[in-house]
Amino acid sequence: VKIDKERQLVVLDEEHEDISPDDLKEELPERQPRYPFSLNYKYQHDDGRVSYPLCFIFSSPAGCKMELQMMYAGSRQVLVKAAQLSKVFEIRATEDLTEDWLRERLGFFG
Repeated sequence: VKIDKERQLVVLDEEHEDISPDDLKEELPERQPRYPFSLNYKYQHDDGRVSYPLCFIFSSPAGCKMELQMMYAGSRQVLVKAAQLSKVFEIRATEDLTEDWLRERLGFFG
């Protein structure tokens, strides 16, 4: 999901089904923010339970234009609230988005 700067709208940029965090990072632009929040991830808890949390990930790479960073940061909470999301994460470098990175953050929620 991205923001159409000219129309000031949040729009679907691309849609991927059954994509891993490692594959998703290859799809993210290195110098533009994105909300790849449609990541429904299979997470195995330490006690053996399996859940499928919907993760909102805000990608705001270092080096992108300040105007874009502010636009995305300002819209983030509106999207989180509208979609009723509780698993919200931010990355500053696309290479940070890995399976291990996501598992570590989801572990915080138990």
